Amino acid sequence: MLIYFMDIFSLLLIFITVELFESNWQKSDSMYGLISNNFTMYKKSIFLYFTLHLSFFYTIFVSIYLSNFSFWMSSILVIKFLDIAFKLNMMQKLSNGSSLEEVMPINVKMTPIFRYMNVLIYPLSFVFAVGLI
Repeated sequence: MLIYFMDIFSLLLIFITVELFESNWQKSDSMYGLISNNFTMYKKSIFLYFTLHLSFFYTIFVSIYLSNFSFWMSSILVIKFLDIAFKLNMMQKLSNGSSLEEVMPINVKMTPIFRYMNVLIYPLSFVFAVGLI
């Protein structure tokens, strides 16, 4: 039982680290800046862009490793998939010459709480998924 708990705890710490990494490479003071950071990486290479979304691949790994496809784990996967699909749609529109204002009409200020919300939401969902709470 202790080994299982340590295994889950290690996976949780890695999850938090990966989420922090994603938040930091996209870091900006506004939504337009975040989209611009994403578009910069997208223009360099779509493979690099996918690689920088490490938490999606990590979630797939953890789901398979733990054989856990519960509601919570599946929710994490679906939301991350939809997030990447939505961003790719925006990147495609920007590549085709649309302006940033056309793609995202509202420029939301990115406060630290908003910027790092994923570091709280996804690992907490993971904790629910593995039954620690």
